Amino acid sequence: MAKRVLLGLSGGVDSAVSALMLQERGYEVTAARMSVYAGPDAPGLTAGCYGRSAGEDTASAEALARRLNIPFHVLDCAEAYEELVLGYFRREYLAGRTPNPCVRCNQTIKFGALWRAAEAAGIAFDFFATGHYARIERSAETGRPLLKRGLDPRKDQSYFLYRLSREQLARTLFPLGELTKDEVRRRAAAYGLAVHDRPDSQDFYGGDYVELLGAADREGAIVDTAGRVLGRHQGFWRYTPGQRRGLGVAGGVPLYVLRVIPERNEVVVGAAEENASSGCLLDDLSFLAPEPAPGTNLRARLRSSQPLQDVTAAGRDGSGRLRVNFWKKLSGLAPGQSLVLYQDDVVVGGGIILEGVE
Repeated sequence: MAKRVLLGLSGGVDSAVSALMLQERGYEVTAARMSVYAGPDAPGLTAGCYGRSAGEDTASAEALARRLNIPFHVLDCAEAYEELVLGYFRREYLAGRTPNPCVRCNQTIKFGALWRAAEAAGIAFDFFATGHYARIERSAETGRPLLKRGLDPRKDQSYFLYRLSREQLARTLFPLGELTKDEVRRRAAAYGLAVHDRPDSQDFYGGDYVELLGAADREGAIVDTAGRVLGRHQGFWRYTPGQRRGLGVAGGVPLYVLRVIPERNEVVVGAAEENASSGCLLDDLSFLAPEPAPGTNLRARLRSSQPLQDVTAAGRDGSGRLRVNFWKKLSGLAPGQSLVLYQDDVVVGGGIILEGVE
């Protein structure tokens, strides 16, 4: 009997080609799109996972499922998404941190609430699949699933998946992990899929993220590290550490956001050298491989779009926070972002950046 796969079908080229590849491998595929947007529809206004074009994207996914001759379901995950992703997003920003909503969504919604909604709807599946550019292999020593970077370095999405559990990985398939984006588009074109040249979604929300916070404008000061007022702003939550553009202030050198101070509604800016750290502290840790011993050299990604950096895991402090030392000073650390650790291509784990350290 063919293994049954529940595929997250977004309506884009990646999930469409994933469906094709799973069918070629003999799986019995059922497609599902998670409904997470509960607001009014306005087709074409956004290009993210959450946004006002939800109805348009659902129609695209349903048309693809018909083209591929696979069952299609829309599963309501809006309530869980509001609580676990949007609520987290708002709390973090308004506390002066910069969250990773996509990391949170994968852990709790796409590989969590969606599975539960499918089971509640009576959809039986042995595996869950998505169009993520990542790979899963089993350890030769332990048999445990290992999460690895996607083969295409430009599209690798393992950063967004580091908080998945071993149990989630054991039931997951990533058909695109060995392919490049160009190869995926060529396969879609060869099969005659109209989405073969559809642009990629750029973020979880296609509009201004401030719209999601529900915070009224509140004037505050932009200051330098000596406390001198350089300009004004309309809310600290509009700024993130490392930001250079859009500050609206000038200095003798290029200025960057160093930190925000929520209790004073203050944005602190400084020069590039003031924006660099020798390491950082991580909390809310999550490991897929054994936690690295102090002194272990690894590579790390501090933001999803940034290159891997050489680092050393320096062990936990008395509060259980993991210190990670950088081989060279790095700029733009943003508390609330994820730092993900790698051993070669394997995701070791990671945590949430608490603060930079010297």
